[in-house]
Amino acid sequence: MQRLVEGIAEVCNEKIEEISFVIGDFGVEVENSLLKIAEDLGARGKIFYQEEALGTAHAVICAEESLEDKVIVAFADTLFYSDFHLDEDKDGIIWVDKVDDPTAFGVVQVDENGIIAEFVEKPEEFVSDLAIIGIYYFKDGNNLKEEIKYLIDNKITDKGEYQLTNALENMKSKGKKFYPGKVEEWLDCGNKNATIYTNNRVLERTGHRQASNVSINNSVIIEPCFIGENVVLNDCVVGPHVSIGIGSKLNDVVMKNSIVQNETEIGHEIIENSMIGSHVQYKGKSKELNLGDYNQVN
Repeated sequence: MQRLVEGIAEVCNEKIEEISFVIGDFGVEVENSLLKIAEDLGARGKIFYQEEALGTAHAVICAEESLEDKVIVAFADTLFYSDFHLDEDKDGIIWVDKVDDPTAFGVVQVDENGIIAEFVEKPEEFVSDLAIIGIYYFKDGNNLKEEIKYLIDNKITDKGEYQLTNALENMKSKGKKFYPGKVEEWLDCGNKNATIYTNNRVLERTGHRQASNVSINNSVIIEPCFIGENVVLNDCVVGPHVSIGIGSKLNDVVMKNSIVQNETEIGHEIIENSMIGSHVQYKGKSKELNLGDYNQVN
C-alpha cells in the first residue's frame, strides 16, 4: 500500500488531502499502519469497512463520504510505474496496460481520438487487450458516487457483482470523456509468486535500502534488499531481492527472492521464493514457504 500511494502521489499535480482505505476486519495494527501511510504524505487518513465482497463498485461506495471533488480510486493488489502526470481537467483517466489474456480483466476500447469508447468486464471474446489495471481518476467524485448508487439501488450487477466498469459505462453514455493512462510497468500482488516478482522489480527500481540500526554479525547482504529497523542478522547470507520487516531476526539463514514481515525469527534455513508473515518462529528444513502471521514451526 505504501508503494502504491507513493506512486499515485508522484503523478498528481496537487497535494493529496485525504486517503481513505476500504478494508475488511484486519485488526488495529493494520489500520494504524495504513493511517500512518496517509500521515507520512501529509494527508488525512480514514478507514472504511466492506463487510461483504459484492464487487468493485460496492467497495468504492463503502467510502461514500470521501467521494467528492477530484478522486483517485486504486485497488490495493497492484503497483505501477508511469512517466506521465494527471491532466486534472479531463473527466477521467483510466490506467491501462496490454495483456496476453484479456478474459481475466476489465478492458477498454479506444477510438481514433484517443478517448475510451467502451468498457467491457472480463470479455469472453476478444474486444481489446488494454486491461484496466485498477487505478482511476475522476474529476467529479460526486458524479461517480451517484452512478454507483444507481447500480446498487436498481440491483444492476455483472456476473453477480456491482462492477465499477458499469458505472463508468453509464457516465460515458451521459457525455463524460475518459482517457487511457499508459504505464511503463504494471506489477501485481495477487498471490505469492506475483508478489515476490513485484518485490524483485521494486527493489531493482528503488535500489538497496537499509535502516541505520540493523545489527549485522558475520553476515553478507547481496544488494538490492530492503532491511528494516532493528533487524538482526547472525551468520547469514541475505539477498538479492529480499525484504525484511521491522524487528525480525535471522540466525544461520541463507535467503534470496523472499519477503519477511515484522518481528519474525528464522533459524538454520535455506529459503528462496518465499513469503513469511509477522510474529512467526520458523526452524526446519530448507523450503519454499508461504507462511502467515503468528505461525510457529520447528
